[in-house]
Amino acid sequence: MPENLINADIALNMEGICKSFPGVKALENIDLQLKKGAVHILLGENGAGKSTLVKILSGAHKMTAGRIILNGKQVVIRNPRHATELGIGIIYQELNLIGNLTAAENIYLGREPIKYKFKINDKLIKDWSKKVLDDLGIDIDLECPVKELGIAQQQMIEVAKALSLNANLLIMDEPTSALTETEIKELFLTVKRLKKRGVSIIYISHRMDELLEIGDDVTVLRDGKCVGARLIKNTSRSDLIEMMVGREINEGFTREKLILGKEVLKVENLSRSGYFNDINISLHKGELLGMAGLLGAGRTELARALFGVDSIDSGTIFVHGKLCKQKSPRDAINNRMGFLTEDRKSQGLVMTMTVKENITLPNLDSFSKWGIIDEHKEEMVSDSYSRDLDIKSAGLHQLAVNLSGGNQQKVVLSKWLCSQADVFIFDEPTRGIDVRSKQEFYQLMSDLTNRGVAIIVISSDLPELIRISDRIIVLHQGRITGQFLSSEFNQENILSCALGTHGEA
Repeated sequence: MPENLINADIALNMEGICKSFPGVKALENIDLQLKKGAVHILLGENGAGKSTLVKILSGAHKMTAGRIILNGKQVVIRNPRHATELGIGIIYQELNLIGNLTAAENIYLGREPIKYKFKINDKLIKDWSKKVLDDLGIDIDLECPVKELGIAQQQMIEVAKALSLNANLLIMDEPTSALTETEIKELFLTVKRLKKRGVSIIYISHRMDELLEIGDDVTVLRDGKCVGARLIKNTSRSDLIEMMVGREINEGFTREKLILGKEVLKVENLSRSGYFNDINISLHKGELLGMAGLLGAGRTELARALFGVDSIDSGTIFVHGKLCKQKSPRDAINNRMGFLTEDRKSQGLVMTMTVKENITLPNLDSFSKWGIIDEHKEEMVSDSYSRDLDIKSAGLHQLAVNLSGGNQQKVVLSKWLCSQADVFIFDEPTRGIDVRSKQEFYQLMSDLTNRGVAIIVISSDLPELIRISDRIIVLHQGRITGQFLSSEFNQENILSCALGTHGEA
């Protein structure tokens, strides 16, 4: 395309983009056009090719064929540093932070200001980082090591890091997947400010409501091919879902009326200084208990303590009527508990292990004799769970790292089912998975409770909790501030409890 014919209102043209890996054609003739100062939604199921496309744009992958025209000039993006020099910033769904460094050090890593010719200017780093976070409306302890922050706070550091680069083209890959409604609103305000400054944004998300709210245009991928590009204002939610999956999907999900079974988990006066206080919970066989709350409310910390990951200061835990010390995750596993952590990649799976190895990992004793694993038995059992949960993979020997997010989550669930767990804690179980995978996961949870399994679900997606729960408890600053039966579910009241304002005049 001659340079003088380039539309000045177009920030990016990706034309005929193809990408092949050994034995796999990941992208085939993808076209994407991004307007200046616009939010362009990139939509598709897990495995549709979205991440591959943005990795090409960010310099992490080299395209097999096609061309990229950035601000009117054809470019060949050599590597991530070159992409940054071209004004392209990216916020990956998978966090890319160094845990031992502080929030401020992560934001300006590799770009530290120097004083006295050899010393890093820590004060200036903190000042710059505070300004970026203030623009986002986020308050984070800049001197705290990142590994001690929650995943939502880590996500906001990734956002701040990208914005600190003064990028004029920003890629956001699931930026709200771990954020609360309040944090999402703050992020959207930032996105709108960036648009006014002429920054162009490619936005990937599975949350349909936010796509329709924040997006200007949309391109839909399916199986590595482009199935359509539209203006958001002319497109309905159902249109987008049908384009994604090739057929209509009913997003509704209704829990059957609960018949309470016996009590399987009882928590009395549980406390851990600085995290949660005086927690009392009763969970029954076949019940799905939702746990709502804002960032910092203590939900994940409570889950970790229940599973023996973190210690408690006081209180008691009873599982199946037996007093349990829960000094370690092994104690919890022996008490038939399972824990799907919010960060499945670093805490729920061993990414370099196969599907089979991950499924059987917590229960290896039952597959071994005198220290020798019965691989045939291991294969049969893992194959049974893979078929029951419809894990889509190239086979049991495929590495977990190469699965889509929804299928990774199914592998984690299979792992705990294999361990014979019947009390589950799910922390943000649908984070980062597409609409069809969410429906499948809702159905899996329903099937489990119908079999008598008891589940606690932590989710920052309040409409999701209302849809799937039998009962919801709400945490605010480490204390339970509300409890609602399904007949009492009201989004405003639940949010009011989460904010600590319920009952105020």
